[in-house]
Amino acid sequence: MSKRMIAGAALLGALWLGGCATQDYVDKQVAGVDARVAGVQGRMDARFHDQDARLDQLDANTRAALARAEAAGKLAQGKFDYALVLSDDTTKFPVNGSTLSGDAVARLTAFAAKLKADDKNVYLEIQGYTDSTGSPASNLRLGADRAEAVRRLLNKQGVALNRMSTISYGQDDPVAANDTRAGRAQNRRVVIVVLE
Repeated sequence: MSKRMIAGAALLGALWLGGCATQDYVDKQVAGVDARVAGVQGRMDARFHDQDARLDQLDANTRAALARAEAAGKLAQGKFDYALVLSDDTTKFPVNGSTLSGDAVARLTAFAAKLKADDKNVYLEIQGYTDSTGSPASNLRLGADRAEAVRRLLNKQGVALNRMSTISYGQDDPVAANDTRAGRAQNRRVVIVVLE
């Protein structure tokens, strides 16, 4: 009987030790799977974050496109009345600058007074242009800065902001060749298109 008890105890001990070894093996396997799942989850979270960022950018692009479409709609509804061109030969935009000269301020002040005296319901598109000096991206910014300088001055003279929009064409649509100093001077300009 004691041999049977000893053999039974040994058998139970072996089974118990085998169960511990099996539990350790399962724990290690589960830990490995958990690590792989965590890695996949991290990559998925990163992809979702990237997708959210792309959607936010698309939303911003959509809003910008809508604003451009609304401005184009206003332009399409109005008919062309006339245009005022402020070019370098009359307003002296500095190279790589958007500061309005005294002559430009005087011309714009007179222009604003004419608009008020005419008392017409007009809409202004203020277009900024540059010569080809510099990169296309910097020229787009410079054209926008020049158009915005004109818009701010006209607003100070009493022209309502909601009656004006600005757009930069940068170095696109030159009116003269950019290979001469005189040509570049003509291309540094702001055009104010007046629409009824």
